Amino acid sequence: MSKQVINNSDNEFDIILENVSVRYHLPDQIVRTYKEFAINFIRGKNKKRSFLALDEVNLKIKAGEIFGVIGINGAGKSTLLKVISRVLIPSGGRVVTRGRVYPLLQLGAGFHPELTGRENIFLNGTLLGRTRKEIEEKYQDIVEFSEIAKFIHAPVRTYSSGMQARLGFAVASAWQPEILILDEVLSVGDIAFQEKCHQRMQEFRKNGTTTVLVSHSPEQISALCNRALLLDKGKIVALGKPDTIINAYRKLIEV
Repeated sequence: MSKQVINNSDNEFDIILENVSVRYHLPDQIVRTYKEFAINFIRGKNKKRSFLALDEVNLKIKAGEIFGVIGINGAGKSTLLKVISRVLIPSGGRVVTRGRVYPLLQLGAGFHPELTGRENIFLNGTLLGRTRKEIEEKYQDIVEFSEIAKFIHAPVRTYSSGMQARLGFAVASAWQPEILILDEVLSVGDIAFQEKCHQRMQEFRKNGTTTVLVSHSPEQISALCNRALLLDKGKIVALGKPDTIINAYRKLIEV
């Protein structure tokens, strides 16, 4: 799915989703061997069931805002971010983005476990479209921000999830992104590091970065976001000010 141009009437929006749906197909039963699969195929037993992870989602996210996404497990939050990041092609509908998307969708995403932290900085920087010279210029800042200088020459497989999240966020945010996508990565690490991430995101907002943030933390959504939405079973059930969405979320989990 190629990048599409936003109409002049939508110039204030960096992200537009129109009737976006994502349908997954899952087998009704677990098949452990090719032989079992072949037997079931002959007998017509390899049946699948499908479900909508996203169900005709319509959404416009303004340029420069921090937009929050909240919902219970399985609501479709991560699928929504993957669609915006173009990691996943929707089954139906249209996704339009204006600007380069920097996705940080999971802990250690894009890291090679056998490479050192230093080597992974250059690997991830390259994947983000940066030249070696640009990465070298930012290298020390990335290491200092991640606070893992003592381990930067150790293989990433030896890192804790918190260390991977620190390094991943440090690389993804080393350059001013146009669109930043974050999936639960700010929930890892100590309070001081989380606050440092929050400060960087606020700096980005002042400079025009559009950020989409998935979080299970109502406090995080309230503190950081201009607007938010509540997803449930692939549908947007509420959209508006963060405090209003948080109240709707709390009512949903109380049911």
